[in-house]
Amino acid sequence: MRIAKIAFLLTAWFIFSASMDFASEQEPAPASKPNLDPDKAQFITSDIDNFWRAYDLAAKEPDFEKRKAIYQREYYDRGSQGVKDFIVLRLGKIENFVVTIEKHPQYYASIRQESLKVNFLKDQIRRSFKKLKALYPDAVFPDVYFMIGKLSTGGTTSKNGLLIGTEMYCRSKATPENELNDWLKAVLKPIATLPAIVAHELIHIQQDTPRADTLLAQSINEGAADFLGELIAGQIINPHLHSYGNPREKELWEDFRKEMNGKVYSKWLYNGTAAKDRPADLGYYMGYKICESYYKNARNKRQSIKDILLIKDFEQFFKASGYAEKFAGK
Repeated sequence: MRIAKIAFLLTAWFIFSASMDFASEQEPAPASKPNLDPDKAQFITSDIDNFWRAYDLAAKEPDFEKRKAIYQREYYDRGSQGVKDFIVLRLGKIENFVVTIEKHPQYYASIRQESLKVNFLKDQIRRSFKKLKALYPDAVFPDVYFMIGKLSTGGTTSKNGLLIGTEMYCRSKATPENELNDWLKAVLKPIATLPAIVAHELIHIQQDTPRADTLLAQSINEGAADFLGELIAGQIINPHLHSYGNPREKELWEDFRKEMNGKVYSKWLYNGTAAKDRPADLGYYMGYKICESYYKNARNKRQSIKDILLIKDFEQFFKASGYAEKFAGK
């Protein structure tokens, strides 16, 4: 797969991501030649260790400026290439990062042991990589960086690999919820679901599609990562959307189709805490159902996976999916 292809994917994903603070305008460092062997992908967890070292040192320091300096030195500056990319794409300025941690002291204090369980999930993640290779031989397999973020994103991609905000997958029965807003209560997941977000981001790396400039196109891009991610990992990153959407699918479709050819996403994608009367990011659900329909209606399932990854015309793909006919006559 061409380097230019991965660069394009990064750009598209970056443009349509949820709002965040930026540390700088520079691009992450260029990656080496894409890896085609799932066994050679590296899973890097050193940044989690760096974070907890910084966390413990900062806990002893009463001065905010000095706590900032500790996180800068021990976490930002000592970070892997993944952290350096995550700073540009998601973490932003050190001050905002530290403020987020200190606004959620109980939550961060509760997740240490869960975050350290990532090492026990590496074999499961590797199996999903191998399954993708079996289904799609042209797949590439970047390194995966696990780190602690600021409760804003579960994962994204850079030219250097998959970047996973592990703190979004550390919920447990003992997790205190009094510091969490409604969006976090909906999206925080147990550590056992971590392989699903890795699979989702892995699918994004494979996609080679035109610029997604309509709600339909961007929903299909996200839904494809959900659908194919579930196919290889056995679980999905957004089960709450399906719990809400399945009994209301026809109603959601009627609503979605009125807006799908437009360029306003605010009701369907990346709307986080702005969603009041229903879950945020229901565009993921609609895109999933469209891709699911395409896959189910395809005679050649293996070819359909390739088709989903290499969409050339989103409107044509939608028509070919047969999803619009699903509710005809109902």
